[in-house]
Amino acid sequence: MLRVEALKVHGVEPVSLTVDAGECVAVRGASGSGKSLLLRAISDLDPAEGSVFLNDVERRAMTGPEWRSHVRYAAAEPGWWEETPRPHFMKPSGLEEAIGSLGLAADILDRPIERLSTGERQRLALVRALEDSPEVLLLDEPTGALDSDATASAEALMKAQQDAGRAILLVSHDDAQAERMAKRRLMISDGKARLETT
Repeated sequence: MLRVEALKVHGVEPVSLTVDAGECVAVRGASGSGKSLLLRAISDLDPAEGSVFLNDVERRAMTGPEWRSHVRYAAAEPGWWEETPRPHFMKPSGLEEAIGSLGLAADILDRPIERLSTGERQRLALVRALEDSPEVLLLDEPTGALDSDATASAEALMKAQQDAGRAILLVSHDDAQAERMAKRRLMISDGKARLETT
């Protein structure tokens, strides 16, 4: 279980919420409202006042890399620093099923990243976020560049992660996707965050 207590990010009043194992909470709000800042603060990528707990263990009890191995952030525009995707994965040989489930060919791992479409890179980033099975997924617009078929495949993969007991915070501008994926929403508007049941 992920528990956030009075977490303060720029421009938003302190946020408190819990996300249970196997639950997805959609994070909604206009561009620039603080959604990505919230996810980055939870993942300990940006400094922020307040507390975040994973199964009652406070994030300050772990190093940053250790925390992020359990609480994984996937950015809307993922970073790539090698020429091909393969070096970005710890165990690329074990990813065929996940890659295939997203409609990607296995040889995509060895194609130049500069030649991959935005949607291909986005799907690979989702697979990368799942590697080594983190307990919490903080997904920032993971399907923003995908067509309807690819989005459906990505959502199926995310739901499989829920079924496996992972907690998900999902930033999405797609109201229909929020309805499909989450029973609760964290709405961020005018500097305030409020939880709603869908």
